[in-house]
Amino acid sequence: SCLCGSAPCLLCGCCPSAKNSTISRLLFTFFLFLGTLVSIIMIIPGVEKELHKLPGFCEGSGSVLGLQTNVDCSSFLGHKAVYRMGFAMAAFFFLFAVLTVCVRSSKDPRAALHNGFWFFKFLVLVGITVGAFYIPDGTFTSVWFYFGVVGSFLFILIQLVLLIDFAHSWSQRWLRNADEGNAKGWYAALCIITFIFYAASIAAVVLLYVYYTKPEGCTQGKAFISINLILCLIVSVVSILPKIQEAQPHSGLLQASLITLYTIYVTWAALANVPVRRCNPTLLLRNSTASATATEPLTTWWDAPSIVGLLIFILCTLFISLRSSDHPQVNKLMLTEESGAGAGAGAGAGPGEAEEESGVRRAYDNEQDGVSYSYSFFHLCLLLAALYIMMTLTNWYRPDESLQVLRSPWTAVWVKICSSWAGLLLYLWTLVAPLVLPNRDFS
Repeated sequence: SCLCGSAPCLLCGCCPSAKNSTISRLLFTFFLFLGTLVSIIMIIPGVEKELHKLPGFCEGSGSVLGLQTNVDCSSFLGHKAVYRMGFAMAAFFFLFAVLTVCVRSSKDPRAALHNGFWFFKFLVLVGITVGAFYIPDGTFTSVWFYFGVVGSFLFILIQLVLLIDFAHSWSQRWLRNADEGNAKGWYAALCIITFIFYAASIAAVVLLYVYYTKPEGCTQGKAFISINLILCLIVSVVSILPKIQEAQPHSGLLQASLITLYTIYVTWAALANVPVRRCNPTLLLRNSTASATATEPLTTWWDAPSIVGLLIFILCTLFISLRSSDHPQVNKLMLTEESGAGAGAGAGAGPGEAEEESGVRRAYDNEQDGVSYSYSFFHLCLLLAALYIMMTLTNWYRPDESLQVLRSPWTAVWVKICSSWAGLLLYLWTLVAPLVLPNRDFS
């Protein structure tokens, strides 16, 4: 049962009885985090320096769009390794997204592929990863870059949906606690957190103007910072308008401050990709003079925006794996129906039935009458997460035409800026939707 059973027996001895659906999501998320850890290890300068020893890893790099060139691919071995690891994880989750299309309950034979066979899933992931490292370069890096851009943009939108939902849930919970207990204490906590978020946002905006703009030039950076600052002020004012408060009593500055802080972070991440040294002091440069076989140390890929992005990625992925939303509309958007699965669990094994006579704790099947979430959509979310982490770890850089230098393209800047605008518009819609569509239930 350890290899093929639906209840992961390695966890049963030390964990309390749990829903099979939750354990399955956690284990797939563990596979994603494992691939992320391998990717991080591969871009460590000491490890990257040794990657050229892999047989065939630096071969097949001389054909770019049909042109034959002499290329020393050792100048971006870590970049290649992360791209191939990202491809392997994306292919793995795409495979399971296809295999689990339209699975309605755990009685479907394909549900066993999702909830069981964990040892063999690990072997499949390892096999795909090994095969990915033998993909000839050719146009792979250039084409896969655009797949990563599109997937990352979609995952950023998912992050924004989860962030907006988290902000609303946070505010509602604290306001509910204020109504039930020490009102002054909870309202003071709300005010303090809101002030901290806005203060951090203002400080960040000032630092962005200081480090990423110049009195003359750097017009794009000035425009991006100013536009997002104005948009953040607009959504903050709208969130406390009397009509908005009447339609949504729980809306307020806490949500707006959190969205503002995240928007400023995305703006910072976009400015860190501006390919102009004068306007971007954090711009990295990788070329053949810093090859993996050289004696001088390699420039690390890690910078502050990437580290913050990695932390946000971990939190959002765990959010997807562990819980459903308090809001029915978000559950519909994320194709999650936890309450329906809970009702279906009554026909199957319950927590009391999850323990065998020996007293060993077991995961119990809570999806015999209906799945608690869309298996395919869950795997697609992890696929997008794999592409997002691939782009984050490589700073959204790509090789130039000669494959000798890794540069930051304007594509990365515009994708991040557009995602910040999309997030602000999405949050603004959650505020005005009850007024625009009064006949719909947005509770």
